[in-house]
Amino acid sequence: MNNILVTSEDHIAFLSINRPEIRNALNKETLTEIKDTLEKLEKQDEVKCVVITGEGEKSFAAGADISQLEKKTMYDAFKSGSMQEVYDYIEGYSKPTIAMVNGYALGGGCELAMACDIRIAASHAKFGLPELNLSIIPGAGGTQRLTRLVGRGKALEMILTGKIISSEEAVAIGLITESVEISLLKEKAVVVAKQIISKGPMAVMMAKLAVNMGADTDMKTGLLIEKLSQAILFASEDKNEGTRAFLEKRKPVFQGK
Repeated sequence: MNNILVTSEDHIAFLSINRPEIRNALNKETLTEIKDTLEKLEKQDEVKCVVITGEGEKSFAAGADISQLEKKTMYDAFKSGSMQEVYDYIEGYSKPTIAMVNGYALGGGCELAMACDIRIAASHAKFGLPELNLSIIPGAGGTQRLTRLVGRGKALEMILTGKIISSEEAVAIGLITESVEISLLKEKAVVVAKQIISKGPMAVMMAKLAVNMGADTDMKTGLLIEKLSQAILFASEDKNEGTRAFLEKRKPVFQGK
């Protein structure tokens, strides 16, 4: 891997974009490495949660690599391996993901954070979708995920004006879940990751599926997805272990079965 660093501790894998000299800009090669790395981590049973971040304290990811963007043609939007395709994969990832936003998250960087399940940011982080300045639109899920997270009006304001917002405002509108000082950022991400890891892994996976799939359907269809997900969990060994542990007043030992 030329553009990605991977470390792990306590069942948490940290995937870090390693291009700090250009604010961790996302080129084609970096996106491929992110996807390849996540595919490998998905097969590693010891990894229970993935935290995505950027190297340094200035940028999480400052968007697409403009030198490559300049050469894009109409047909490139439909090619396999696009940024939108990679982020769709992240959103549907079987393991929980946390965006640990350590600085600027602009354009494709903001879209990457939105594709993760949970977003925690440093207090100095900035968020925005300034693609209209280049006479293009956010094309890696930005028009859809931002609307679902913050509502149509706020999404249109950010996209049409290219407004860059603070970490504090991002919390206020629901774009991120929490803002902390940079010195506490990793510690906070680890705390959240461990909270998730302590839960039944099958339940975590089915909760993600029910929320993500249900959000794109009508209420009745969403409730059916929820019911079918629950039925699968009712038949699991982990459900039996969880309920027994509760009744016996002990910590459950989940097996993911």
